[in-house]
Amino acid sequence: MYIKLALKNVKKSFKDYAIYFFTIIVGVTIFYMFNSMDSQTIMLELSDTKHNMIETITEVLGIISVFVAFILSFLIIYASRFLIKRRKKEFGIYMLLGMKKNKISRIILTETLLVGMISLIFGLGIGIGLSQLMSIVVANMFEANMTKFTFVFSKMAVIKTILYFSIIYFIVMIFNVVSVSKSKLIGLINSNKKTEKIKIKNIYLCIFVFLIAIAMLGYAYYNVTANKGINIDSKGKLLFMVILGCISTYLIFFSLSGMLLKIIMSIKKIYYKKVNSFVVKQLSSKINTTVFSMSIICLMIFVTICIFSTAMSLKDSMNKKVEKLAPVDISISKNLDMSEENYITALDGDKEQIEKMVKESKYTVKEILEKNNINLNEKFKDIVSFNIYVTEEVKLKDLLGNVDEEIKKSNNSLYLSMDENQVLMKISDYNKFAEMFGREKYILEPNEYIVISNMDYMTELINKSLKEDVKIKINEKEYTPKYMECKYGNLDLDESNITSQIIILPDEATNEEMRCTNRFYANYNANGKEDKIKIEKDITNLESNLRNFYIFTRQYLADESIGFGAMVVFLGLYLGIVFLISSGAILALKELSESSDNKHRYDILRKIGTDEKTINKALFKQIGIFFLFPLILAIIHSVPGIRVASYMIEVFGKGNLLTSILITAGFIVLIYGGYFIISYYSSKRIIKE
Repeated sequence: MYIKLALKNVKKSFKDYAIYFFTIIVGVTIFYMFNSMDSQTIMLELSDTKHNMIETITEVLGIISVFVAFILSFLIIYASRFLIKRRKKEFGIYMLLGMKKNKISRIILTETLLVGMISLIFGLGIGIGLSQLMSIVVANMFEANMTKFTFVFSKMAVIKTILYFSIIYFIVMIFNVVSVSKSKLIGLINSNKKTEKIKIKNIYLCIFVFLIAIAMLGYAYYNVTANKGINIDSKGKLLFMVILGCISTYLIFFSLSGMLLKIIMSIKKIYYKKVNSFVVKQLSSKINTTVFSMSIICLMIFVTICIFSTAMSLKDSMNKKVEKLAPVDISISKNLDMSEENYITALDGDKEQIEKMVKESKYTVKEILEKNNINLNEKFKDIVSFNIYVTEEVKLKDLLGNVDEEIKKSNNSLYLSMDENQVLMKISDYNKFAEMFGREKYILEPNEYIVISNMDYMTELINKSLKEDVKIKINEKEYTPKYMECKYGNLDLDESNITSQIIILPDEATNEEMRCTNRFYANYNANGKEDKIKIEKDITNLESNLRNFYIFTRQYLADESIGFGAMVVFLGLYLGIVFLISSGAILALKELSESSDNKHRYDILRKIGTDEKTINKALFKQIGIFFLFPLILAIIHSVPGIRVASYMIEVFGKGNLLTSILITAGFIVLIYGGYFIISYYSSKRIIKE
């Protein structure tokens, strides 16, 4: 009997369940798609680096899924609350007919279970279907071979989805049962007659709060955007600006809710035109809960816009940077002339191995490759090789001069490094490197030096010292700075790596006793991709067999860039879509709830002669303004938000931000706009009942 009644109720209330079904099905679909990533990539031919990145993405998505499940559980409970509220009068009639609360609870449990099962089945079905397209997207992002494409089904993703949503539905069932069991008969019967009173706030208080909110928001905007965001010099200050933005958002909605009502009421030509007065008062109903809800929704949309835009832009810039920042195929670095002390701990005092390592450390990269039967002329072309030097005569404190006192006061960790030896390099070697990498070459007089650096903080300190014409001494000879500032640069294949400063000296300033590291750069002597892969495997196999032998390849950088870009995009899409679903669903359910509560008011409009077209226009305006308010403020927030995010990711290069923004706009129109349309047509049906 209860199952039949529950089935009949679900069928009868299907239109009421439309947004509920839609939200849960989309949630299940998204949840399955992003948690089936590991199964989607099994068939793809990927490099080890890409496989590692996918494993990392899968782990991160698993962690994020817990957060997503929490958001969806809140959303489903919120939607369930709306449905229970819509049917309280029905439950009251059941009680009048003699049905006990425990039997009503059974009906609710059965209905919730049915809705959950139907939603899970449809959601999983759509998710499994769309995950096939997701596999193509993954393959495209990771530049993988799709010749082995097959139908993908992730058993673990299905189990995880069912488990998470079962827990959510269990909570929903408890919530629904408790909600009805605590209700009294009179409350159930008259539930649709309860409305929140409109409270007209003091206009002067609202104006004052609005001005304060605008000032707070302006202050936050300025601090996070002025001078490329350099003012945000600490995480604490950035967090404070974010909190300030959240508070000001709430205050803006709080003040506008009172200001607009009073202002529009004072403009009689607008207020009394057609049914505008009715629309304004409808928007002002349930004002207390609306202000808080719209503030939260505005912030969620703001986060969504920033996540979508910057994630797409970052992925684009990561893919573009490889050719620019890695102009050669391979970079090998090797420590030279190591002492026994460097190996005692690592080799547990094994004397034979220690002697072998010490002997091996005397060879350059070229010599090591030749000793391991690597034919340099056969494997490589465009070879550049050189040594890097250090000496006890040039330490960080010698380069910084009088600035070391400033460091002692403000940066204790850096002050502890003042006795570190500085990296030195011959001008001829640097120019060979610069020519190969397409960077600026320099000329030095016999008593001059240049400092290159790509660390902003150190560059600022060294520039202060160089302006004081700080001198360094090597082998009793003094050298003065050629330029009064650092030149930008480093010696890594990936220019985005932060490295310490390097001092460029005339060739005669160094000798073989000062050498500490050998660098080797080259392109592969290969005709195609397969040949390059073969050479790379031959070389990288050496890294695991040799100590102090470090290999970095352009292909590794490309794989890492692609993987990191993909991870950012997947996380951005996952969170962004969930936030958009939540925002749209909450607004839609709130509008449906108000339409349900105020059906009798629309009936009054009809009784006084208002035609259906005018009523529908009034409803459209009301819902349109309701959806636009948080979206407009979120878009305003996103202008400085995207700007700050762009500064933060500028180190990876500049992506196509316009394309990212257009794609973001498309998602908002599709999902947020979709909820607006569903909300309008559902509300129109409700007020006609």
